[in-house]
Amino acid sequence: MKEITVRELKKMMDEKADFQLIDVREPHEYEAANLGGELIPMGEVMDNADKIAKDKMVVLHCRSGARSGAIANALESQLGFTNVYNLKGGILAWASEIDGAVG
Repeated sequence: MKEITVRELKKMMDEKADFQLIDVREPHEYEAANLGGELIPMGEVMDNADKIAKDKMVVLHCRSGARSGAIANALESQLGFTNVYNLKGGILAWASEIDGAVG
């Protein structure tokens, strides 16, 4: 599984890089705090794989990185995705290292 850090993600956002950010948490978690990504809850990702880009970098995130890591592995092993990255530490790392107002 490939991973990126929150600092790498922040740099990509600042540079307006062309990538897809997907939040795999539940709707109530997303409403409480989010990074502006597209919400596709963990249990719905595999059924919505057609919404996930294959032609650009895709960053998956959750609260800590565990759920998004599992989804990244599933997308790679079951559906052949090669462009998915897990956000190491998830939104907790973002709150700790980038923006304390999030989280």
